[in-house]
Amino acid sequence: MFSIGALSKATGVKVPTIRYYEEIGLLPPAGRNAGNQRRYGQDGLEALGFIKHARDLGFALEDIKVLMALDGELGEDCAEANRIARAQLDQVRARIARLQQLASELERISHLCDGGNGGHCKVLTALGDHSQCAADHGPVRRAY
Repeated sequence: MFSIGALSKATGVKVPTIRYYEEIGLLPPAGRNAGNQRRYGQDGLEALGFIKHARDLGFALEDIKVLMALDGELGEDCAEANRIARAQLDQVRARIARLQQLASELERISHLCDGGNGGHCKVLTALGDHSQCAADHGPVRRAY
């Protein structure tokens, strides 16, 4: 049996996150000992490991919940898991393409400046006027 702290240490998932996963039903509630402390078995460790790996790959919590509900049998469950994984791959590829566009624009902007001290900074001017951008790149979602 694992305490929540031991489970956290074993998986690298922070204690508040483990509690949150329990709260939203992603992780089954832990049993409690006589002192009312959470105790997790091997199943809890494996489930949290699955969740962490899926999160590391960028899967949304709702997708992870669906994936965890599948029993792993070939057929419809396998097709659903594959559909979710392919959708995640498409999203990752779209983010990569977007980041490549941003890198190109930032490279272009950084070459506007010769590092001199005469006149106005061309980098700051470009950042202040979106119409000077070579391509539309819109807002970027930050990963926190």
